[in-house]
Amino acid sequence: MPFPALPTALARALAAQGYEEPTPVQAAVLAAEAEARDLLVSAQTGSGKTVAFGLAAGPTLLAGAEKLGAAGAPLALVIAPTRELALQVNTELAWLYRETGAIVVSCVGGMDPRREQRALAAGCHIVVGTPGRLKDHLERGNLDLSALRVVVLDEADEMLDMGFREDLEEILDSAPADRRTLLFSATIAREIAALARRYQNDALRIDTVARNQAHGDIAYSVIRVAPNEIEHAVVNVLRFHEAPGALVFCNTREGVRHMHAALRERGFSVVGLSGELGQRERSEALQALRDGHARVCVATDVAARGLDLPDLGLVIHAELPVNKAGLLHRSGRTGRAGKKGASILLAPYTRRRKAEQLLASAHIEAEWRGPPTAEEIRAKDQVRMLEDPILSEAPAEEDLALAETLLASKTPQEVAAALIRLYRARLPAPEDLYEDPRDSRPQHGERWRPDREERAAGGAFGKPERLDPSEVTWFRVTVGRKNQADPKWLIPLICRLGHVTKREIGSIRIFDNETKFEIANAVADKFGQAVRATEADDIKIQPATAPGPRKEGPRHDGPRSGPPRERGERPERSERPAAEGDRPPRKPYKGKPGGKPNDGPRKPFKPKSGGKPFKGPPRKG
Repeated sequence: MPFPALPTALARALAAQGYEEPTPVQAAVLAAEAEARDLLVSAQTGSGKTVAFGLAAGPTLLAGAEKLGAAGAPLALVIAPTRELALQVNTELAWLYRETGAIVVSCVGGMDPRREQRALAAGCHIVVGTPGRLKDHLERGNLDLSALRVVVLDEADEMLDMGFREDLEEILDSAPADRRTLLFSATIAREIAALARRYQNDALRIDTVARNQAHGDIAYSVIRVAPNEIEHAVVNVLRFHEAPGALVFCNTREGVRHMHAALRERGFSVVGLSGELGQRERSEALQALRDGHARVCVATDVAARGLDLPDLGLVIHAELPVNKAGLLHRSGRTGRAGKKGASILLAPYTRRRKAEQLLASAHIEAEWRGPPTAEEIRAKDQVRMLEDPILSEAPAEEDLALAETLLASKTPQEVAAALIRLYRARLPAPEDLYEDPRDSRPQHGERWRPDREERAAGGAFGKPERLDPSEVTWFRVTVGRKNQADPKWLIPLICRLGHVTKREIGSIRIFDNETKFEIANAVADKFGQAVRATEADDIKIQPATAPGPRKEGPRHDGPRSGPPRERGERPERSERPAAEGDRPPRKPYKGKPGGKPNDGPRKPFKPKSGGKPFKGPPRKG
């Protein structure tokens, strides 16, 4: 379906950018019923919302003219939650309105406010900014809203979540009452609906989000990993997929710094993006991704909304999102504009339930599996090398001449082997991860227990070394059977967090909600200081008392007495053969000694200090 009738300048701009037909949200805002009306729009991320509200505002701003008039007080105001999104909207509107002669000015935090002040004073047609900086210019008298015809609130739900309600209300109260207000949000929550009722007039509700349905172009999967192998799992996932662009999400700035350093150390071309960076550093990081100089971006949720990065085929949640909205908006950075993408959640064994709840709340069906192994990655590397376009390109004459010189001194096998070594040298080495036998089971959540031979051998790590009780100090870690605790990943975790070796760990006792273990006295003080300094978010190690002795259950020393019986058949107690120590059958309760059985209603309660007796319904005996 082609675009409907548009102003000539906007139609030419769309054709120059290769737009042939509108997305669902663009078609909805350009429908005849939406013309000149306030709009309340909910749409999925990556659905073309920026172009949608740019086209919707066009007829109102141009008012039938071919070009806009002289620049003065702004005619349109676009408010976005983050600097990155505001600058991206500025870029999109600049090319869309280029042929109309529009001047677009951005006002965002982190940029020089004096330069923005001069740009506003020189005159403009469209202002794009963040709530805090726009409010600052408004209060200083730099921003004149008296000529506004259109106000756009992009990602309104995010702005409310970030605490910009008061700033938004001040800006909207200062705008003319007869303006058009276009409100775009991923979801229409109660707060968004209240904002719309207050500042919109007879708004048309447009909903292009398919309810209870995840983004169709994104393939979701969950990888179970040991809590101490998150970094190694990220390395293997990046190496296995080899996407042109990938986003790795962490929940904190410290997590971004740590993951960025770990990936850079392993040879990845990686940039970091978090709120602590200046605007220049953030712009350079995003430009490196767009130019292809960096292949991986490690970011906090500041990058989860509004950013449009080309060729972004992979999103990795190194730390689980806080809620459903975070999951959907993080994942929405891929699978945009009809392209396919993958969203992978790394779920430590201790947070499996959290991952399941996130997916259920978002109505997402995900594949559960183990992390890619080093062997699988090397097999993929071999296939990718044989399919590399460099092998099918026509060689230049200079290359052929050099190849003949090389073959005169080396055999073809030696040249091919050198080419393979050169190809592998530029690739980060995959990591060897602990492979949980549960990952091969078809039933998710099935309880796994080692077989008898493995239990007798003490598992893959062997039995813990027996230390004398006077030579050890007990500690506890806050994971147990309910968290699928297993010595196979607990021992490496304890060694990493406590800076000890396996030989200095004694017995390990796993309980329902915790695990207790021994540490040799010689390193106990050092261990305690190390775990206090490197305490993880989900796993805490603390000093503990020694657990009690193991309880021995009842044992059957001989065969069951009495005649054999069929399966499911249970004889009456009177038919069972009496055994030594067997209790006699219980007698019916007769009340107190010398009293009568309780087979009737109790007498009404009569207080000792006088008053009326209790007249409520009789209680059963």
